[in-house]
Amino acid sequence: MPTSSASTTDSAKSAGGGVQSLERAFDLLERMADAGGEVGLSELSASSGLPLPTIHRLMRTLVSCGYVRQQPNRRYALGPRLIRLGESSARLLGTWARPYLARLVEETGETANMALLDGDEIVYVAQVPSKHSMRMFTEVGRRVLPHSTGVGKALLAHTPDDEVRALLARTGMPAATEKTITTPDGFLAALKDVRGRGYAVDDNEQEIGVRCLAVSVPNSPTAAAISISGPAGRVTEAATEKIVPVLQQVASELSEALASQNPG
Repeated sequence: MPTSSASTTDSAKSAGGGVQSLERAFDLLERMADAGGEVGLSELSASSGLPLPTIHRLMRTLVSCGYVRQQPNRRYALGPRLIRLGESSARLLGTWARPYLARLVEETGETANMALLDGDEIVYVAQVPSKHSMRMFTEVGRRVLPHSTGVGKALLAHTPDDEVRALLARTGMPAATEKTITTPDGFLAALKDVRGRGYAVDDNEQEIGVRCLAVSVPNSPTAAAISISGPAGRVTEAATEKIVPVLQQVASELSEALASQNPG
């Protein structure tokens, strides 16, 4: 007897009730991203455990949709259509974060920001400004290099040293101010401090007269950090002791909210 369409559909379902081919395709995309955006079929087969014919079929579909492209060397790279999805999801992440940033402003009095690591750069995706007449504005969509920012340090604090050095080699370490860290060893030492303290500081390193305190958002679906920034005269060491616990609590609550939006 021929196999019924119903049984064929059922066999394509995953154990969790989803569509197995979709789950496998997204898993491959994530593995490609973890590998730096470009991989060969054999590497994907080794890391995923899927047979080469299955991977080849899935990749062919992703290529035809524009989410993956095949390089001249026959390896596969993430495709340009993912940029549109990434930009849209980053905007949505910023929208979800705004109420939490507003609470940060209410409790600390300073401007609150959310930033992501996009490739080798930091991009600001949300901001709620302070009510003070003297306040810091970081334009949403602005891109900066990680080495001179609190959010950059927070986002890279748990990245292996060799990966950090490779990133810094690609971006360079230009001085935004006289206090900017401009050596890889200096930046790695700053990251060690972040791990020890549980928060990052930008002390006049991006702009003279401005201090920023930042923490990463635990278990965020994409690497994210939140921060407050304000005049150095207000964001003092004494103020830091009061602000950091608030930052950490809000980051934890935002993490839980994002997890509820991303079940599974």
